[in-house]
Amino acid sequence: MTEAAAEAGTAQPVRHRDGGRRTRGAVRPPGYADPAWVRAARLVRAARRRGSRLPPMVWDALLPALLLLHITTTRAPHELPVAVALTAALTLPLVWRRRAPLTVFGAVAAAAFVQWLVNVPLPADIALPAALYTAAANSGRRGTLVAGAVVECGALLACLRWATEGAFLASFVAVTALVVSAAVLGVNARTTRAYLAASEERAARLEQQQEQQARLAVAEERTRIAREMHDIVTHNLSVMVALTDAAVHAQHRSPDKATAVMLQISETGRQALTDMRRSLGVLRTDEPDAERHPLPGIAQLESLADQMRAAGLPTRVRVEGGRTHVPATAQLTVYRLVQEALTNTLKHTPTGTHAEVRVRCSAEAVTVDVTDSGPCPPLPVAAPSGHGIPGMRERSAAYGGTLLAGPLPGGGWAVRTRLDLGGGGVTSA
Repeated sequence: MTEAAAEAGTAQPVRHRDGGRRTRGAVRPPGYADPAWVRAARLVRAARRRGSRLPPMVWDALLPALLLLHITTTRAPHELPVAVALTAALTLPLVWRRRAPLTVFGAVAAAAFVQWLVNVPLPADIALPAALYTAAANSGRRGTLVAGAVVECGALLACLRWATEGAFLASFVAVTALVVSAAVLGVNARTTRAYLAASEERAARLEQQQEQQARLAVAEERTRIAREMHDIVTHNLSVMVALTDAAVHAQHRSPDKATAVMLQISETGRQALTDMRRSLGVLRTDEPDAERHPLPGIAQLESLADQMRAAGLPTRVRVEGGRTHVPATAQLTVYRLVQEALTNTLKHTPTGTHAEVRVRCSAEAVTVDVTDSGPCPPLPVAAPSGHGIPGMRERSAAYGGTLLAGPLPGGGWAVRTRLDLGGGGVTSA
């Protein structure tokens, strides 16, 4: 029985998940044999896999070993000692050519000059182009030019001494072509290696920049959410506290008014929950409130003033110019600036204070002025960035504006800013 027939006879049926039955291994007819090119390809692949596991010095030692074997089998016994010594001097340094390329090139060039002096032509002269290739692949332009000039001088001397009569020019051209090819291949190898190293460095730098940008985007989003939460919670809690105090004072003297105030507290709480769901909805893909409830804008300033009036702060709102061309993010910024300014007035001014909001819209900018008539208290301790007046400055700076907050000459407090609609700032807003 042939080997192919034995493989066919021992093939086992295997049941697969699809219910079919297939044989394990290839079933070949008796007497079948792979073509020669298939067997050769298998041997080459196997040799390549095994060869890739060997250290580079083993491959570098292959050429010296072959040249020494060739010399010992082709030279006459009386020529053997000199030929073997010169071959060893020319080729053995190539084993260390990757570690010290210029040193190895110098040793090979010196051995080649000694060989020329003793007038012994050898096949081991191929070591000189190999050393030139290594020197060109691992040194700069100056080193490559010097090494190439040395080898070219050696080629000229070798052709003058060993070229046959009438064949000097052809021999010199052939050897020169070999020298130039070795130098060009070495330079190409060095250039390719430098290009790959630069590409890897560029890829690593781009990856690092992408990670930094991602971290900055996360930090910016956290700052934005923290700023939104501060504005929502501070404003609504301040309004609810003021309404609660009013309800406590009115519960005995005017129960109907106390009931209306409690309903206003409930409405304020529901509005706060809606605003929080909308602001946090970007963190959840299944949160529908962010789509159901639009972002507050200039149109909601009157509702904000109603809340303030219910909390005890008489507020008047004036909007000049059309707001339809103002982006939604810019309108949200205007709303949050006014909300924060009125909340500060509600918290830091006594009863009887009046507030006025004036918003002027144009094609290029939106100007916001919030003033009140209360006394000027001492400035509060500076809050961390993203809260209070610093947070208002951040919102204004996102649209190229500079926020001014301070006392008025005739008494009261003012907050003024101008948002540039032509400078963008949508992402930071």
